[in-house]
Amino acid sequence: SQVVNGKIDLCELLHARGLPRSTKVKLVRHQSSEWSIPELIARGQFETYQSNQGRPIFNCEFIVSFLGERHAQARLLGVYRVENVTRDPARLWPSGYLYPEMRPGPLWYQLAKLPAFAALENRVVIDWGASPRMWHQWLKEREVIEVLPDGYVRDFPGYDEVVLNYAELQHIVAKPAAHREWHRALSSVAGVYLITDTRDGLQYVGSASGASGLLGRWSDYARTGHGGNKLLRQLIARDADAALHFQFSILRIMVPTTPRDDILKAESSMKRKLGSRAHGLNT
Repeated sequence: SQVVNGKIDLCELLHARGLPRSTKVKLVRHQSSEWSIPELIARGQFETYQSNQGRPIFNCEFIVSFLGERHAQARLLGVYRVENVTRDPARLWPSGYLYPEMRPGPLWYQLAKLPAFAALENRVVIDWGASPRMWHQWLKEREVIEVLPDGYVRDFPGYDEVVLNYAELQHIVAKPAAHREWHRALSSVAGVYLITDTRDGLQYVGSASGASGLLGRWSDYARTGHGGNKLLRQLIARDADAALHFQFSILRIMVPTTPRDDILKAESSMKRKLGSRAHGLNT
């Protein structure tokens, strides 16, 4: 890619990977305060979401899709060829779509993702510019401000702000080089955590102790989905994809030297407060 005045230009990065120069290309930045784009991505439904539009936004040959992030930044999700569009106001979202209450627009695009750009996906971060509300624009010079490590999910936000879906947890556990801060933070504390089934809101409260702390316990979930817990195991036995709907968060952190009995008392207290025995997934 071309470096001008110390800056890497997105256009040259894309052209170097094979994007034709003499084509009509749009950049699109997906961000919503109403719908969770990361959750759609985790469920494998982002491309369904993107394919539907209320207006002829994709009046071009290619689109370069980004996930909107803070400070007017955007992370590359993929490059797509616009193959055709169908106007069908009566068409509904497919069965199992995360947000069936979302009203679809009349236009349905067929978009083909280009594999040549796979190595850049979820890694290239650009400065979207001064108008982040302008979510689509024609391709022009844009500074690449960061190229993230392979497998990167996101920065560690602090214990109180940890909220991970199952796919994110799996990536964080499997890619320690890309998530050194996550591994350091989660392995350095014991504590009480919460797993929520986002389909029905049922909750499981658990605790972690020992030398590997929360990271060790959550690694069990990343590997099996149920971590050995009885009711979670039963859920997955009935529905092999159940873990894909699990959300992980931290209720309380404790120093690793905290006696196991004290950790169990804190866990039991949280179960009572949240009612996860009577109305949740704890036995």
